[in-house]
Amino acid sequence: MTASKTVIVLGADGYIGWPMAMHLSRLGYQTVAVDNMVRRRWDEEGGTFSLLPIASIEDRLARWHELTGKTIAFRDLDLCDGEALDELIAEWRPAAVVHFAEQRSAPFSMIDQEHAVRTQVNNIVGNLNLLFSLRKHAPDCHLIKLGSMGEYGCPNIDIEEGFITINHKGRSDRLPFPKTPHSFYHLSKVADSENIHFACRVWGLRSTDLNQGVVYGNATEDTALHPDLATRLDFDSVWGTALNRFCVQAATGNPITVYGRGGQTRGYLDVRDTMACITLALENPPTAGEYRVFNQFTEQFTLNQLADIVVAARKAHGFESEVVHLENPRVEMEEHYYNATHSSLLDLGLQPHYLANTLVDSMVSLVQQHADRVDPVLLERPSVTWKGGGNEYWKQYAGTSAQSRLREADAKMVQRALGAGAGSAAAHREESAAGAGGRS
Repeated sequence: MTASKTVIVLGADGYIGWPMAMHLSRLGYQTVAVDNMVRRRWDEEGGTFSLLPIASIEDRLARWHELTGKTIAFRDLDLCDGEALDELIAEWRPAAVVHFAEQRSAPFSMIDQEHAVRTQVNNIVGNLNLLFSLRKHAPDCHLIKLGSMGEYGCPNIDIEEGFITINHKGRSDRLPFPKTPHSFYHLSKVADSENIHFACRVWGLRSTDLNQGVVYGNATEDTALHPDLATRLDFDSVWGTALNRFCVQAATGNPITVYGRGGQTRGYLDVRDTMACITLALENPPTAGEYRVFNQFTEQFTLNQLADIVVAARKAHGFESEVVHLENPRVEMEEHYYNATHSSLLDLGLQPHYLANTLVDSMVSLVQQHADRVDPVLLERPSVTWKGGGNEYWKQYAGTSAQSRLREADAKMVQRALGAGAGSAAAHREESAAGAGGRS
């Protein structure tokens, strides 16, 4: 296999991984998609699901080839299987690896001891195996690793891009930026960053660590080609991100639920900008032995500001949305200083898609097309707390069949379309909430 244009995308069946695989294929890279499909199994475990129906990986790949004439190779592989990963890297000897293949939910990692251990083993061991495989079989490969802004926490100083110069007792050094992670998931990301930094220093590997903010949106140039190419849209409290959840709540007439006082500030970016950031990193690789960190986001918002944006967008169309503040299931500062540097990707040429009412409108419109799939309990009720773990809502849904509940929801949607069983949206929500776990 030629290595010059080969890129392996790890975690290619996920929310960001799937659009990234298509994006690179469209750009002309020989793209190898790798996933062990565990994200879909985690949905079954927790009774959660994507609001948008997502096709099987086989149907996705076939549809992509049909529409574009391009082929994305696929391997079903778990990064914790070091031998299989060795064989993959030896077979393709890629120019770059884009690494998304990690458990990415903070609440999932806080359910209980087993989920915390599972998160850290999956993420840290998988990443370590990858480093060893690259050292053995592709030492010049560029590792592009998706980190998280949550690694830093919320320090009362400006957050730099990975490193900070410290002057102490007359001496000075450039050191990794101090980190106070938000969860066991974020702690696994910190360990990944340290291990990658070490491998670059000692083995001469090269890596870009992208500390990404909260991603929103669902549509890219490629996902828009056909419903079979759609990526996930998660709305529940375990997997759904803040703005995506707020748009689903507004579109379905449910209250917008803000945790705590709502002053929690984070960096955010459009999913299309994630594609652009990774492409820029890929096209501008680091030198051998270099470990660099880019803070990957475009704007900062508090939760209250995000809720206000959604409320204003709906009001412009004559709809009122209610904002309610829930007791915060997380242990975090609810009002704090937050100012993070994010200039490196802009310097490389990133042209951001800034959040606007048009984006909110398009997301709301998309949600309304699939409103019958929304489970109001999953949407409105946090199922995991930082101090207590999985609560009654987690236990209510865990182990239930999301697929059977989705089939029931689809049947009800057809009935309503035919005029049978029609009723008010409020009555429908009450019926769903009263059921043993609602729809899935």
